[in-house]
Amino acid sequence: MINSAELRAGDWVEIRSKAEILSTLDEKGELEGLPFMPEMFEFCGKKIRVFKRAHKTCDPPNGLGGRRMLRTVHLDEVRCNGDAHGGCQARCLVFWKEAWLKKVSGRGECGTKTGGDVLPSIGCSEQAVRAATQRQNHSANPSDEPLFACQSTELSRATQPLSGWDIRQYIEDYFSGNVRFSQILAAFLFFVYEELVTAGLGLGAALRWLYDVVQRIRGGTPYPWRVGLIDQGAKTPAAKLDVQSGELVKIRSYPEILKTLNVQRQNRGMWFDAEMVPYCGGTYRVLDRISKIINEKTGKMQHLKNDCIMLDEVVCRACYATNRRFCPRGIYAYWREIWLERISPGSSANVNQELEKSANQESAPLNVGK
Repeated sequence: MINSAELRAGDWVEIRSKAEILSTLDEKGELEGLPFMPEMFEFCGKKIRVFKRAHKTCDPPNGLGGRRMLRTVHLDEVRCNGDAHGGCQARCLVFWKEAWLKKVSGRGECGTKTGGDVLPSIGCSEQAVRAATQRQNHSANPSDEPLFACQSTELSRATQPLSGWDIRQYIEDYFSGNVRFSQILAAFLFFVYEELVTAGLGLGAALRWLYDVVQRIRGGTPYPWRVGLIDQGAKTPAAKLDVQSGELVKIRSYPEILKTLNVQRQNRGMWFDAEMVPYCGGTYRVLDRISKIINEKTGKMQHLKNDCIMLDEVVCRACYATNRRFCPRGIYAYWREIWLERISPGSSANVNQELEKSANQESAPLNVGK
């Protein structure tokens, strides 16, 4: 599974030309089951740094287990803008096959190629790549919205199942530069602690309390797996802030947010994930108000009726996910407005300090928030 010749986090690459990439694709615009999307053409010829190796990933619509992917990376903040997919606002981190990249030694210096020479395939046209963004809709109603296809909807075909017990993935996490050894160690310690909490020994409440006490002393994240305080079936509260892109907001504390969640950790159908807990109390800038995203299971455009806020740089770090620990996909978290506080104009003097503090939060489970 581990190959020292593969790209590592921090490497610089040049994205191959449009013609070179098209020559690697089959008639469906795919390589090894992974679609090349029209939104990616604009990056052809550019030099960008590797964010992380995408040797594994998650596929939430098809289960919570991990998935193995071969010869693929994510590049620094290269996200899909949704232009060719009905204006989808999910901003997914794009997958790049190594055959679509050339390794360079720096921003402008040529270096060793990666992924071998361009892999010859059947070949594909740009028109076919664009046409592949929509599936055939077999509905009898001609007014039905189109069904979209993208890297996220086709992820299960481009990957294989990966057991959470496969230790090789964590070895590659380290040697690829994706994760520090201290993070792996912290994740292991948290896993052991969580097993004790949920072992049914009657010590769960005490161990969660002890965890919170220690984390409060060291400025870390409280125990992230807690249930909401509202009974299932009861109405969960809402708030209207009408925050807009560019505004600064502060995420409420975890205890405050728990008061807005039911026992399924949901507020009006939106789940509050454990991966969101490390961001509680931090100050962030609003990236967007989300009104539509592609349903990765069906390909349909999903129009969101309730408030859904995306915050800049607030993404899933996969610190606590049992079956997909350290997934590098970096999916943006969605926030209800009731989980946020608007930063008042009078507090602007402290904004830069708050932003810097939030940006410097570590991603290891036992170190987050320090």
